[in-house]
Amino acid sequence: MSTATTTPTRRHRPLAALAKAEYLQFRRNTTLLVMGVGFPVVIPLLSFFVIRQNEGASATLAATTFEMFLLMALLFVQYYSVLSMITARRSEGVLKRLRTGEASDVQIQAAPMVPGAVLTLTGTIVVSAVVYAAGSPAPVNPILMGLALIAGIAIFSLLALATSALTKNAEAAQITSLPVMAIAFVGLSTIRGILPDRFQQVADLTPFAALSDLMSLGTSGQLATASGSTALDFGATFAEIGQPVAILVVWTALALELTRRNFRWDDRG
Repeated sequence: MSTATTTPTRRHRPLAALAKAEYLQFRRNTTLLVMGVGFPVVIPLLSFFVIRQNEGASATLAATTFEMFLLMALLFVQYYSVLSMITARRSEGVLKRLRTGEASDVQIQAAPMVPGAVLTLTGTIVVSAVVYAAGSPAPVNPILMGLALIAGIAIFSLLALATSALTKNAEAAQITSLPVMAIAFVGLSTIRGILPDRFQQVADLTPFAALSDLMSLGTSGQLATASGSTALDFGATFAEIGQPVAILVVWTALALELTRRNFRWDDRG
């Protein structure tokens, strides 16, 4: 009995230790901390209060605020921090050394995701508290908001691991991250809304577009590009998640396959 109960704990100890070490490194990086707090939390909330003064608090404004938060948190906290940290560890030979220890490959790859995920979840709590305390209507479907958040953390972490194969060092991450960032920005509802129909259909297939639609459905009961239409109720929102979820599944599978095929544990490998 004791063996059965202690084995799972032992299996998770390497991940906990690695995640703690990554968190300590993350906390010492002033640039990542500023990006993690200033960009995702401060900027969306400033925009929220400026617009609220003129138009009042509304479900649409809340959806726009959460979309901006989600974009900045996933790109500048989750994606960029994982990309820069995993690339730096590889350049320093840390990844190669860790593979000789108790941690599995998956645990070594997952550890750098933890600090950004914690900061993103904390930022979500702060933004939610401020937005809804300021008088915004209650979210239509919080489950979809949580799904968008968790799925976003997972997929942008995987995209960071895939991108690291093309990144020689932490400084080069500023260049190699641009394609993913460009794809993410195209998925913004404001950009999709001004594109010609044919290009909008393509933009709807990007991962952040799917996340934006899930977040908007959860917040306001409308798809991100369907502002002005009748808001759906809690149950009806689930009928609209088929395409966004399918898009996220495809992108997750693609990122996993790219990581499996191309991830490098050593600069010489």
